[in-house]
Amino acid sequence: MEKIHYRKYAEKAIKVLKSLVPGRLDRYIIGKFIGTYFFSILLIISISVVVDFNENLNKFEQYHTPWKALVFDYYANFIPYFANLFSPLFVFIAVIFFTSKMAGNSEIISIMAAGVSFKRLMKPYMLSCVFISVLNYCLSAYVIPHGTVIRQNFEALYKNNKKNTSAENVQLQVEKGVIAYMQHYDNIRKRGYGFCLDKFENKKLVSHFTATEIQYDTISDFKYHWKARNWKIRNMKGMRETITSGAEIDTLIAMEPTDLVYSRGQQETFTSPQLAEYISKQLDRGSSNVVRYQVEYHKRIATSFASFILTIIGASLSARKRKGGMGMYLGLGLVLSFVYIMLQTVSSSFAINAGVSPMLSAWMPNIIFAVVAYFCYCKAPN
Repeated sequence: MEKIHYRKYAEKAIKVLKSLVPGRLDRYIIGKFIGTYFFSILLIISISVVVDFNENLNKFEQYHTPWKALVFDYYANFIPYFANLFSPLFVFIAVIFFTSKMAGNSEIISIMAAGVSFKRLMKPYMLSCVFISVLNYCLSAYVIPHGTVIRQNFEALYKNNKKNTSAENVQLQVEKGVIAYMQHYDNIRKRGYGFCLDKFENKKLVSHFTATEIQYDTISDFKYHWKARNWKIRNMKGMRETITSGAEIDTLIAMEPTDLVYSRGQQETFTSPQLAEYISKQLDRGSSNVVRYQVEYHKRIATSFASFILTIIGASLSARKRKGGMGMYLGLGLVLSFVYIMLQTVSSSFAINAGVSPMLSAWMPNIIFAVVAYFCYCKAPN
C-alpha cells in the first residue's frame, strides 16, 4: 500500500514539474516580456543618468571629480540601485506595452480561439515574474547594499552630502544587565571619549568601568575589540570594593561603530543577513531606533512580489483588443502603478509615525493591490 501511495505522489510531482516546463507559446511570451522589461530599464535609466549628470555637473567640476570614480564608484552603483527601486514600474510598462501590441495584432484573440484560457495564458507571465522577483531580491538583499556604501562615500566626497560622523551622550545596553555610556563618539577616528560601562546583577551595581578614551580596533580578527586608555574598574562585592586602574587595556565590549552613529539611509547599506542580525541585536538591547531597519528588511521581501501583482493588473487591462486604442486603460494602469510605488516608498512613515507594525507597513501596498489585481483578473477576457 505504501508503495502505491508513493507512486501516486511521484506521478503527481512529475505532472506538476511537466506543467511548469515552458512550451512554444510560453517561450514566445517570456521572450517578449523579458526583452521589453530590460529594454524599458535601459531606456529610462539612460534618461535618468543624463538628467542626474546635468544636474550635478557643477558639483563634479567644483570638487574635481575623477572620471574613473564617477563611472565606477557612482554611476556603476547608481544604475542598479534605481533600476531595482523602480523595477515594479518597468514590469508594468513592459506588460502593458507588449500585451497591448499582441492584442492589437489579434494574437491574443487567436491564442484564446485555439482553446487557451486566460488562466493558461498567464502561465508565461508568472514564470517571467519568478525570474524577475528572484533577480530583484538577490540584488536588493546582497548586491546593491555593497554598492550603496561606495555610492554614499562618493557623494560625501564629491557631492557634499555630509554624513553624520559623530554622536553625543550615547547610552545603550550592550548585554543583559550591562549598560554602556559615551559622552562623545567620533566615527571618523572610531574613537569615543568619557566612556563608562556599568554591570548590574539583581538591580545592584557590581562593576563600574571608566576610561577617558576608547578606540575601536578596525584591523582585529574578531568583532567588538576595543582599546581603553586611562581606565579604572571598580568591582563591588557586598561592603567591599576593589579598584584597579591602568594606562591601556584591550577589552571586548559587545558594540560596534554602527551601533553608535546613525546616518541617513544606513539601513540600505546592510545586506539582509546583516539587517536580521542587527535588528535582533538592537531589540535585545531595547533600542527604539530599529523600526527603519525592520521596514527595510520586510520591504525587500515584499517588493520582490510586486512584479506578480502589477503583471496581473497590466495583463488583465491590456489583453483585450479595444476600439480607439489602449489610451484610457494605459493611463489607468500607470496611475495604479504609481500609487503602488508611492505607497511602497512612504510605507516606512506608517511604521515610524503612525505606530503601525513594520511588517504590516511593508506588506500593506501588496495587500491592497492584491485585491485590485484579483478584481482586474476577474474582469479579464474569457
